[in-house]
Parts: sequence; structure tokens; C-alpha cells
Amino acid sequence: MCQGRYSTTDVRSRAVLAVERGQPLNQVAVAYNVHRTTLFRWVRRFATQGSHGLDRRPGSGRPRLLPAFDAEALNDVVLEPASVFGFETDLWTTSRLLQVIRELYGVTLSPDTVWRRLRDAGFTYQKPERRYFEVNEEAREEWLRTEAPRIRAAVRKFRAILYFQDESNVSLTAFLGKTWGFRGQTPQVRVTGKRGGVTAMSALSGQGRLLFRLFTQRIASAEVIYFLDQMLRHHPQRHLVVVMDQAPPHVSRKTKDYVQSQRRLHVHYLPKYSPDWNPDEKVWNHLKHHELKAHQAKTKEELRNLTQRKLATMSRNPSLLKGLFFRCCVADFFG
Repeated sequence: MCQGRYSTTDVRSRAVLAVERGQPLNQVAVAYNVHRTTLFRWVRRFATQGSHGLDRRPGSGRPRLLPAFDAEALNDVVLEPASVFGFETDLWTTSRLLQVIRELYGVTLSPDTVWRRLRDAGFTYQKPERRYFEVNEEAREEWLRTEAPRIRAAVRKFRAILYFQDESNVSLTAFLGKTWGFRGQTPQVRVTGKRGGVTAMSALSGQGRLLFRLFTQRIASAEVIYFLDQMLRHHPQRHLVVVMDQAPPHVSRKTKDYVQSQRRLHVHYLPKYSPDWNPDEKVWNHLKHHELKAHQAKTKEELRNLTQRKLATMSRNPSLLKGLFFRCCVADFFG
């Protein structure tokens, strides 16, 4: 809809046309993600100047130092791994971009200019997700062609509830996140130095349901079976389709024998090394990086109680859980 942080002429024209057709200005502003005063200004310009009034006006100020380094040129650089330009790793930093610009264009820009160009082009500074070397892309494509349709067919046939299941370890070592502080004076947060944590298992559905269980021991086949049994007890009249990864406790003979003995339980497995295809991974990410950020638990028991409370709060927030579910790249196949 926009180029960087600026709306395009086409977007402005469609927004104005919607208002001209009688749609409420407030609703159109929300739909196009602009302030209502901005939309009113577009409508007024269109009424007085026609379609030319919707063209973006050039900004004031001195000309850019490097006009040739526009958004398209920036995309050509940043969308490639940094290793393509001779760096050891794939991640981009401002200093690396400055070096590449200097080598390609013979011009030295300031770090602030590079930041501004990146923001204007629609880039944000992000923490990348892990992508494993062992990922088999052919196997993942095969899974989408064969296994995904089987999962959808099972949900339709049995009018089942579809869950994605995963487990995780919640550590006493808290994720701190970021906060504000004076430059050169790094803030400090008091946390425990003890090691340890609690293990937990959960299952997430696209309807915003979250089932979970905390354990005092590491997850093995017995814990997986117990959790699946609790899921069936929670839905005594429904069939369940459960999608999980191929961790050893999930694919053990003991677990598979239990699954085969349950008429209402239908288990499917994700491709290997594909945590990015499991929406339940988003639950643990949200729990650790938001709900438990900089937590003050000092013992395993305190951490267990805190984790139980936070997961219970999350389970009562369907809108949050739906957002986590559909943030996963394969969730659209099962929405």
C-alpha cells in the first residue's frame, strides 16, 4: 500500500474514491491506516486540483548527498545476505552498509543518514529467526502437498479441533529485554544467578484455545501421553487433530501405541527442523520475551507459580492467541 512510510498516489486515489462513494471518512481512514485529517486533506485537494492534487509533493531542504542510492538500490543491497559482499556473517549493521556504500558509490554517508534511508525504505531493525542448516526444503514442499491436505481432510471428516503442540523449558535466567537509560549509563535489573527452570507443554488452536501443563521432570514419552490424554479429557465429545514435531518422545513406540489406541485422537507430524511451522512456538516466544521478561522469580517453585499464572492469563485471551497462531507462516493453510 505504501512505499516506505509514504502512501502511494494509487492508495490516495482509492481512499478518496471510497469517500466519494459515501463511505464514512473515519472508516476509510482506519482501513487505509492514515489519520482522518490526512484523508480529509486528500479529499480537499482532489476536489480543487483533481487527480494531480494527490501526487506527493517534493520535500524541502538540501538535495540528498547520494540521489542514486534510492530505495531500489538499498533493497538490492540489504535484501542480499551480508556475506555476499564479503562479510563473515549474513547480518547487516550500519557500519557494514556504510562500507558497502563507500565501495559501490565512492561516497561516505553518516550513520544517521543510513538509518533514515532504511526507515524511509520500510526497513526496521529486527532479530532474525533461526533457520537450520539441516532443513530439507524438498521435504517441506512434499509435506505441504501431501500431509497438509490430510490434516485438513481429517479436521473436516471428524469435525475435529485442530491443535499444534510443543514443549519448552522456562529458565530461571530471565530474558531482560530493553529499557530507557541515560547514554553511557547502562541500567541494571536484579535477577537470580541460580540455574534451573521448569518444563512445560502446550497446545494451541486457531480458535484461540490454549491448553498447557507444567512438569517437574524433563519431557519423555510418559509426559507426552499424559498431556494427550488430558487434551482428550478436556474435549470429551470431540475428535482432536494434533500436529507436533518429530522429537523423540513424540515418535517413540510407546507414544505411537497410545495414539493408535485412541479413536478420537489423530496425530500428524511436521517436517524435521521446522519449528517455524509450529504456531505453538509463538506461545513460548511470547511467554518468555513478554510475559516473563525480567521476571523476579528466585526459585523453581516461584518460577513455576509465575509461569502457571502467566499461561492461565494468556489462555483467557483468545484474541492474543489467535494473533499468535496466524503469525505462523503455515497457519493460513488451516485457518
